[in-house]
Amino acid sequence: MIGISCSSIGVALFLLSVVICTISEAARYHAKHTIFVLSSAIWATCPIPLMFFRMRDWRNALIPAWGARQTGKLIGINYKIRGKENIVKDSGAVVLINHQSNLDLCVLAELWPVMERCTVISKKEVMYFGTFGLASWLWGTIFIDRNNKKEAQSTVNSTAEIIKKRKARVLIYPEGKRYGGPELLPFKKGGFHVAIDSQMPIQPVVVSRYYFINSKLKKFDSGTSYITILPPIPTEGLTKEDIPKLIDEAYKKMNKVYQESTQEALSVHMEALKIQ
Repeated sequence: MIGISCSSIGVALFLLSVVICTISEAARYHAKHTIFVLSSAIWATCPIPLMFFRMRDWRNALIPAWGARQTGKLIGINYKIRGKENIVKDSGAVVLINHQSNLDLCVLAELWPVMERCTVISKKEVMYFGTFGLASWLWGTIFIDRNNKKEAQSTVNSTAEIIKKRKARVLIYPEGKRYGGPELLPFKKGGFHVAIDSQMPIQPVVVSRYYFINSKLKKFDSGTSYITILPPIPTEGLTKEDIPKLIDEAYKKMNKVYQESTQEALSVHMEALKIQ
């Protein structure tokens, strides 16, 4: 009787949560974010024993990336990658990606197996996020101390060497913080210094706006986001004096595609609603 009662209560609570999420947009918003955070932590933690066999290797993130992709689908995000033919083939690259939300972890998960030899630059605090921090270290994340300029510069210099020697793709958020507005934020110089120091190309990647998510209104519906890989921007022969021009070129190209792909995603969504 106790077993039956417990199972019945479990089913009832599950059904109740489904009903609440159906009725309340705020409940759905928080539920989806909770599922995302918990699932990401689980997928990052479970493969850790296997990661010790090849420490600091980008391939250690393939299982967590697969899990993050499934989580993205579960919470209603459909990513479509375009421009794979533009991926730099014979060298490393500095990959610039616009940053909207913590859900961009799913974007990294989409790019990881497609671009290969990936790594990311992250603030040093992430390394202390328990098992997730350990997993991040094991799959080769480059941690930077933003409060220590000398150490940060040393990290930038070593990153340039990693790109050249390993032909690595270093994924960087040039805006410096999360933002999902109508246009991209101005770019920081850090990633461009790395590109100039390594003399490796810049690979712009644009993620269309999450029109189906609104943090202020606590709204999280289902929707599609386009990930567009743009042709690389060469840096060979350029110096630090060329950085302002390089930033301007990258920003204009990425912001244009950001606005166009966002409008396209919205138009497709509106057409789908009309059909329904």
